Amino acid sequence: MKILFMGTPLFAVPSLEALIAAGHQVVGVFSQPDKPKNRGMKLQPTPVKVCAQVHNIPVFQPTKLRDGTALETIRQLEPDLIVVAAYGRILPQEILDYPRLGCVNVHSSLLPKYRGAAPIHWAILNGEQETGVTLMHMALALDAGDIIAQRATPIDPDETVEELHDRLARLGAEPGAGQRLRLLAAFPRPGAVAGGSGAARGGDRCARQAVFS
Repeated sequence: MKILFMGTPLFAVPSLEALIAAGHQVVGVFSQPDKPKNRGMKLQPTPVKVCAQVHNIPVFQPTKLRDGTALETIRQLEPDLIVVAAYGRILPQEILDYPRLGCVNVHSSLLPKYRGAAPIHWAILNGEQETGVTLMHMALALDAGDIIAQRATPIDPDETVEELHDRLARLGAEPGAGQRLRLLAAFPRPGAVAGGSGAARGGDRCARQAVFS
C-alpha cells in the first residue's frame, strides 16, 4: 500500500515508524515548516522530518494547503491512503477526496470527547480516569469523521502530561498498527455508505473494532 504520512511533533514519530516497519511504501511525508528555536533562533527540523530523513523518505513542508501546490504534490506521489498524526493543519476537501482509501487520523483521545487541540492536557486537567487513541476517517469538520477503532487506557492519578503523551504515542503505533491499515481496504470510504458520521456504523462495527484488537 502506498501511504503519504502527515505529522509534525514527537507524538507522530512512532506512527510513522510503525508504517515503515510494517512494510508499507511510505511515498512521502508532509510536516510543518521548520521553526527557529533556542537562543540562536536557528531553524530546527520537526521530529517527523528527522525520522523521515533517517529512512530516506521525501519530506514536503508546504506553507499553504489551499493554493493547489500541495494537491499537485500529492497527485504526483499517488498515495492509496493518507495517514495523519498531529500534523497541525486542517486538510481541505480536495486533499481529503484524493486517495482512493481516503484519509485517516490517529487522535490522542477517545472521540467524540476532546476534539481539537491539546486532548492529553484536557484529560489530565479534568481528572479523567481513562483516555486512549482513536483511529478515524477524516472529514472536513474537525475530528468529526467516522470512527474506525479505539483503544482505551487508564490514567494513573500521578501521571504527568509528558508521561501520558509518550504512552499514547506508543499505543497509537503499537506492534501491528501498520498491518491493521491493510484492513481498511475492506471498508467503504466515507460517503460510500448512507448514515451519520462520528461512529462506526451497522454491520461492520465489529469488524472495524477488530482493527485495534
